[in-house]
Amino acid sequence: MPYVNIRVAGQLTKEQKAEISQGVTDVIAKAAAKPADSILIFIDEVPHENIAKGGMLLEKK
Repeated sequence: MPYVNIRVAGQLTKEQKAEISQGVTDVIAKAAAKPADSILIFIDEVPHENIAKGGMLLEKK
């Protein structure tokens, strides 16, 4: 059973999560020859203040 963990800075809408989930599922199902209903996707929304790049905390856009 393939699983994918996607971490994003900030929040996504429900529609964005649905579109990302469908796209990732389609690619893995095709490339790995796995049934779509066996693919699990976890989307972690991380607050900007919990992510740093180059030693600096990310700013909200």
